[in-house]
Amino acid sequence: MLAMMSPRPPPQSCDTFVVLPDLTKGGHVVFGKNSDRPREEVQEVVYRAAADHDGGSKVQCTYIEVDQVEHTHAVILSKPSWMWGAEMGANEHGVCVGNEAVWTKLLDDNDQEERLLGMDMVRLALERSTSAAMAVDVIAGLLESHGQGGACSEDEPDLTYHNSFLIADATEAWVLETAGNYWAAEQIKSGYRNISNALSIGTNIDRMSEGLAAAAQEKGLWDGSGTFSFSEAFAVEEDSAGGRKECGEKLLAELSKGGDFSLTQMFEVLRDEESGISRGTEHKHPTTGSMVSVISQGSKDRPSCHWFTGTPDPRRSVFKPFIFTNNVKISPHIQSPRLPDDQDPAKVVPRFASKVNRTHLLYRRQKAAAAKGDSTIWETLRQLEEKCVQETEACLENFDPERLSEMDDLFKDCVDSELKFYK
Repeated sequence: MLAMMSPRPPPQSCDTFVVLPDLTKGGHVVFGKNSDRPREEVQEVVYRAAADHDGGSKVQCTYIEVDQVEHTHAVILSKPSWMWGAEMGANEHGVCVGNEAVWTKLLDDNDQEERLLGMDMVRLALERSTSAAMAVDVIAGLLESHGQGGACSEDEPDLTYHNSFLIADATEAWVLETAGNYWAAEQIKSGYRNISNALSIGTNIDRMSEGLAAAAQEKGLWDGSGTFSFSEAFAVEEDSAGGRKECGEKLLAELSKGGDFSLTQMFEVLRDEESGISRGTEHKHPTTGSMVSVISQGSKDRPSCHWFTGTPDPRRSVFKPFIFTNNVKISPHIQSPRLPDDQDPAKVVPRFASKVNRTHLLYRRQKAAAAKGDSTIWETLRQLEEKCVQETEACLENFDPERLSEMDDLFKDCVDSELKFYK
């Protein structure tokens, strides 16, 4: 018998999208994600440089330690400020990862035990992978070795869930979905794909945890007849995504039918309010941060470019560009304050919750502007964003690798420019 958790509303948040080169402008991969989180939770954007580590060392994640690897790659992360892990991000090799909360038949009270959060696995995969396929290996290995569990919110201790992931690099994408310590992965080589808050991998399974089908049969979740379906075996009956996945698919189909899907069209998808993909701050689980990446084909002539808001509600937030360089400057105004004794400036653990005001300057300025009720500010900021897109795209189209250092301050300067418009 399955030890099911007492009934409570399933998670209803987040959508992640990818459009592959056969349908995009310039033949690049376009990745996008909205992070819908508990109201008032602050999302920050942080950069961590590549680093070498001593053999046998550990890395402290949100709740538990895991073995560190010898080398971690440079990453840019959009993350809830209280946790170590990230909702979404990219690394210097053009790997992008986003995760979704999913409700499965294996979710029970044991998932409140502190293990790895799905967000921890996002960050660990980015730090340790040079391709999307490698990221699948990393997440699967972590899940099988350490399991997933623990409160996924600082203020809602009962909020626990399992996770699905959309992972992309310059040539392909993978969907990896989990139920407890079990997982299945689907490879996407063309077209588009999106995930939301319900299991979506059916019989099209390219990789899976060892003994997955047998385990489902043993638990009474599959009768052994026909082709094994991961979602039919492990998904709950209700649609935890609230129909958003289908709405997202329709948006991707419509916008990509000309074969020239672009950066700004992914902005449009993430800003779609009618579908519920974009959620304002009045919602219980609003969109607290958004990300869009244009992943280039590994050419040194055009680097990948990653765009982050770092503020709630993409309809009134500005996407700002980030490019990996050898001397990146990241703005302190989009990062939450730290305690003096924090060993890792990227981490504020839950026990510090009552001592730290987690709001960063950009968050506070945007919130104050919204309180004034002047809609003209959002029109002005959208114009600022459009100009930034035009200038950045023009620069990338004729990019000179010898001038990469000129991009060191790109993200920082864009944050500073946005702040000026809130005064």
